[in-house]
Amino acid sequence: MDEFDLVAASGSLLFANGQTTQRTVFDTQRVAAALGHHVTVIPHWGELVVHFPHDPGARNEIVTVAPTGIDMGKILAANDVIDHLCDGRIDAAAARIALDAVARRPPVSLTRFAVAAAAGAAALGVIFGVSHPITLLLIAISAGVGACIRRWLAERSHNAFVQPLAASLLAGLVGAVAERLHLSSALLYVSVCPCMILVPGGHVLNGAIDLVRARIALGASRLLFASMVILVICVGLLCGLALGGADLPVTGASPPAPFGYDVVAAGIAVSAFGSFFAMPWRMLPVPIAIGMMAHALRWVAIAIAGTSVQVGALVACLFVGTIATPLAGRLRLPFAAFAFASVVSMIPGVYLFRMAGGIVAVSSLGVNAPPELLPATFADASTAMLIIMAMTFGVIVPRMCIEYFYPPGARERL
Repeated sequence: MDEFDLVAASGSLLFANGQTTQRTVFDTQRVAAALGHHVTVIPHWGELVVHFPHDPGARNEIVTVAPTGIDMGKILAANDVIDHLCDGRIDAAAARIALDAVARRPPVSLTRFAVAAAAGAAALGVIFGVSHPITLLLIAISAGVGACIRRWLAERSHNAFVQPLAASLLAGLVGAVAERLHLSSALLYVSVCPCMILVPGGHVLNGAIDLVRARIALGASRLLFASMVILVICVGLLCGLALGGADLPVTGASPPAPFGYDVVAAGIAVSAFGSFFAMPWRMLPVPIAIGMMAHALRWVAIAIAGTSVQVGALVACLFVGTIATPLAGRLRLPFAAFAFASVVSMIPGVYLFRMAGGIVAVSSLGVNAPPELLPATFADASTAMLIIMAMTFGVIVPRMCIEYFYPPGARERL
């Protein structure tokens, strides 16, 4: 058994499953130190380089790995193995066998995955003011079937964009058919809510953290990957609507949900994303509680204090960033996935997809476009961008501040 290979394998397992770059580097160095080596870890998009400067020939281990997945279960299991190795409870051979077993762990069951998708999409519908049972049922069915299609495609293709494309195409088609059959008049939410659960928020946060830490190339690559996924979702949604002979409404919104419904629905949405990220059942109550409290703060800020949706998202995410930073480290969960699961109900998916529909409408209609179409599209675009910036700023800034004031010996573990 090659000790160099064990060090590289531990780092690549963490890197591939959504661990923050800083923690990936730190834990990989812990493994090397436990084996008597000093290493430099250089993460790139598509590969992880582990440099052993003090070994003969200054050996490098280069592992081909793209950080496109998020699996909290694997992160937790890998951390247990690393802790056991560093504490001397297992040797290097046993650690390698254990890490290989972690890497082969299957994803969450199809039943849990599909039910979580259905419940999460319907909960997002409630948050955006949908109250008609038939509309919520259509949203749940579309998201649940889309989840089954995604799992089926995952077994047949390693392309990261095929799954969101197929699920969003189905969502658009279901929305268009529902409108044609007069099953629901809320075309916007029947089509958009199943797509909102596809938004890769964890990658956005990881990319932003890398940029803040001056890992410019890796951070930009993560954000570009997330942007490509969002673009693919928009393409699938609009193509599905076009196949059904419908267009995405550029304007219009339902009244906000009452406080109690809003907070409970936020908790359901958080539990759904916790399931997507393979969070163990015993840990789910933590992000659910944080997400519900954050959404309560957002609701109060918007409905009572009269702030904008951008400021409401900022207030809620500042709370989440402050609470999630120490908890993620204590629970040994990847920060980006943990934090995003807690704020998922605030993602501006409606604005993003309405913006995409408006751009297509302006392009196709040209000079014949209604005068209000372009301002409405610009308003959706600016609102979406400002909410994303507010959420990212709100989640990351508390983490950076806590890291700055944290004891130096524990700072790298955040």
